[in-house]
Amino acid sequence: MKVAIYCRLSEEDRNKQNEYDDSESIQNQKSLLIKYAFDHSWEIYNIYSDDDYTGSDRNRPQFCKLLDEAKEHKFDIVLCKTQSRFTRELELVEKYIHGLFPLWNIRFISVVDNADTDVKGNKKARQINGLINEWYLEDMSDNIKSVLTNKRQNGYHIGSFALYGYMKDPERKGHLIIDEEAADIVREVFLLYSQGIGKTSIAQILNERGIPNPTEHKRLKGLRYSQPKSKNATLWKYFAISHMLQNEIYIGNMVQGKYGSISYKSKQNKPNPKEKWIRTENTHEPIVGRELWDKVQSMIKLKAKPFSTGNIGIFARKVRCSVCGYIMRSCKNRGRHYLQCSTKYASKGTCIGAFVPVGELEQAVLSELKKLKCEYFDNIRIENGIEHSDNISLSQKIKRLKTDIKIHQSKLSEYSECFRSTYIDKVRGIITEAEFMDFSGYFNDKKQAHENALKILEEELESVEYSAQKELNKKSIIELYANIEHLDRDIIEKLIDVIYVGKKNSETKELPIEIHWNF
Repeated sequence: MKVAIYCRLSEEDRNKQNEYDDSESIQNQKSLLIKYAFDHSWEIYNIYSDDDYTGSDRNRPQFCKLLDEAKEHKFDIVLCKTQSRFTRELELVEKYIHGLFPLWNIRFISVVDNADTDVKGNKKARQINGLINEWYLEDMSDNIKSVLTNKRQNGYHIGSFALYGYMKDPERKGHLIIDEEAADIVREVFLLYSQGIGKTSIAQILNERGIPNPTEHKRLKGLRYSQPKSKNATLWKYFAISHMLQNEIYIGNMVQGKYGSISYKSKQNKPNPKEKWIRTENTHEPIVGRELWDKVQSMIKLKAKPFSTGNIGIFARKVRCSVCGYIMRSCKNRGRHYLQCSTKYASKGTCIGAFVPVGELEQAVLSELKKLKCEYFDNIRIENGIEHSDNISLSQKIKRLKTDIKIHQSKLSEYSECFRSTYIDKVRGIITEAEFMDFSGYFNDKKQAHENALKILEEELESVEYSAQKELNKKSIIELYANIEHLDRDIIEKLIDVIYVGKKNSETKELPIEIHWNF
């Protein structure tokens, strides 16, 4: 018998350990399981070990590798110290230990809690273990949230990265100290803005002087930073200056809890409403004085524009430069409103600087809507029955797919019943164990083939139904908005995902505009 040994160590286990307590260490797990395998005369196929991963993490590299090789039946037994080392999620216990492992003819054993899929009556114990581990995960998540909330309320910095201008204090956990090199830049940014210099102009000044932006500064100093995904990631931009000027951390206040997890089973976060943010004053040394801060906030408030007044703001955060990909900002000149790429002004020579009047962009969108109307509601096409014919064809395809799906579902039920009947025959002694294994293997192969075909058909049906629904939605939206004469913010939100604007051709005067619709 070939055995696969699986070990896991989480950060929580490390925190429990001291020089006298090595009970959960990887080395201890390996020693225990190797001895157990030798005592039972099993051949060790491989040792899979995940270090610093929680039992709820489904993307553990060695865990995933073990599952892939179990599916190929490269070993006969999965051996762990406890069931929780394999997983703490009841869903995965049912899926693998009670579902796929028996199907793959894999035995699961955990030594300490006596879980063994070959022992009759052991399943309930394994399910109870899984339930307890699931409760443990939920309780641990609640406890961690409680601890983090308490730390935030007490002014401890718990983020992965210190904000530009600060560093994590190596002598005091959860405390920030000033990074003087970056702090000088922060003070300069506030001072320049207080003197009436705009955010884009400030970014341009810093770029021309070769000052590394926050991400590049941290990288150069060997500090932790978030890996940028955009182009020109080393340049200062409008939004970096804007966020800096409104962040209370620079006056010594800690504002945290802006995001929260969706569930203890998910790593995804969602924004929290502002009233749930945790704000603690005077937690660290300020970089910016209160007088300068108040002056800057007053100036920002005075310059703030209504979200939508006339044509101002209707395209807010919807238009991007086709070259650098950055959001184009609104500007005003001689009473007319424009959108421009700020990258050109923040750092010369890095971008062409896309530029478009808001009125011209509005007319381009309205013109495209009218073109779409012609495509979908042209009287000649309707009279010729082209659209009607297409809809019938699509409907027939959906009907055919549903018929094929029912056939495969019926076959799956048929082979399941055959397997059940064969098992009963084996129990009654009508057929031998060897005959049963031959029959069950044949039935499983047939079931697998129908399951694969069913999956492909269901995916295709979902895609076709989605396309059909999308076409219907597209027609109804175009019919509703094709004759409008002006756009507003609500219409833009409903119709447009993003618009890319390029540089106007100096000879033809054509302005490249690429509209990505929501429908």
